[in-house]
Amino acid sequence: MKQQPRSIEPVGLSIEETIKATGLGRTSIYKEIAEGRLKTYRVGRRRFVAADALRQWVDSHQQRECA
Repeated sequence: MKQQPRSIEPVGLSIEETIKATGLGRTSIYKEIAEGRLKTYRVGRRRFVAADALRQWVDSHQQRECA
């Protein structure tokens, strides 16, 4: 029996991937980053958003909407 290849869940998203995942524009994403609401990390010259940080950011927006 042949094993199915496992998919690896990304731990970080590029800014472009974050834009696609959220549906927001580049300016809005960078504003969230600049204001400290969306945490990022750098690898060399590239900036990434940790998947956990993006989930927390979404959760915080959902909580504000429900409040």
